[in-house]
Amino acid sequence: MAGHQTYEEQKALVFKGLMLLGAITIVEVFIALLAKGHLIHGVEFKHGFGHYLYMALMVGFSIYKAYFIVFYFMHMAYELRGLVLSVLLPVTLLIWAIIAFFQEGSAWGARRELIKEKNEEVVQPAPAGKPTGYLLPGASYYKG
Repeated sequence: MAGHQTYEEQKALVFKGLMLLGAITIVEVFIALLAKGHLIHGVEFKHGFGHYLYMALMVGFSIYKAYFIVFYFMHMAYELRGLVLSVLLPVTLLIWAIIAFFQEGSAWGARRELIKEKNEEVVQPAPAGKPTGYLLPGASYYKG
């Protein structure tokens, strides 16, 4: 437990944690540069399996780093299970809210583009003097 360690042991754990987080970050940057075609020109993961693998790796590394920071640097690993759950369960609601906001924002963006297209659309007016629409047969119309 963290409360029973000496200062030097705790300092060593912090440096090990920082080195682990730094190594994971360097791997993330390397994967991102590779996937975007900056390291090997012509190799990009834009579609298909490579893209999904790239995204899964990035999300997985980010979740692991968040877990590591919360559990070890914020000392949640040493707390009672009830406290850990009372802190971490609301985070799932936050994640849900972020996903919902992104979906709502993309829907608003799509509607905004549709409105912009409709505003730029040129409508040809009907020629004046000719009736438009459907005229009922046998109806008398005013011909002024």
